[in-house]
Order: sequence, then C-alpha cells, then structure tokens
Amino acid sequence: MIVTVKGKVFSGHGEGKKFTELPWVRKEIRERLGFEPYPGTLNLSLSSDIKIGNLLSKSGGWLIQAKKSFKEGRLYRALVLGKVPGGVMRPIVPNYPENVIEVVAPIFLREELGLRDDDEIEVQIWLE
Repeated sequence: MIVTVKGKVFSGHGEGKKFTELPWVRKEIRERLGFEPYPGTLNLSLSSDIKIGNLLSKSGGWLIQAKKSFKEGRLYRALVLGKVPGGVMRPIVPNYPENVIEVVAPIFLREELGLRDDDEIEVQIWLE
C-alpha cells in the first residue's frame, strides 16, 4: 500500500544529519533503499489532523536497530514530488510529533529542488 502525504518543509536541530552520517545507519539505507544518503534529512510537518506516526507504527518498513546512545527508528521507501527516490525515517522516541516525517534521499533535497521553509511538497510512502 502507498500513502501520499503533503507537508511543509521546516528546519530541524541537526539530529537527522548526525543520524544519517553514522556508518550503520548509512549501511541500512544503502541495503534497504539502494542509495547512499545525503547527510541530513528534510523535515516535513504534515497537517495537524494527520497522525502519520500512528499509521507508520502499524505498518511495515524496516527497523533500524539502535547502537551506542542512539534510539531505534523505522525506515520506509518513499518518492519525493513524484520523481526523487528516497525514504522516510521515523525515530522511535517518546513524544516524537505525530505529524512529522524526516525524508532521506541521495541528494540535498533543499538545494536540488529549491526548497525553503514553509514550502509544501508531496511524498509517497510505501507501507510494505
């Protein structure tokens, strides 16, 4: 099943960059999604009535096992704006916002797609 969501781009705190630079996370993304991830994530805030966290927690995806002091997360195949292959990552941490997703891709999405905070984009997520 594929779900399509729209969200607004927003700046994060740099945690996605730290996470996607870890060798074991890069290996998971490479093996599961078939690409080397750009270091960092594109943060999207979905409309407040969409509880994507709840939907994703009940769906497939792949578990990224925690190592060291990091928390586990789930990874899902995705397509950004109908053309850029990528993935959606959801950290498994208490109180993580239900309407936020973090997108990984082989390119710097902000630069390559000319995205700025508050731009709205569409992402398709595979719930496999």
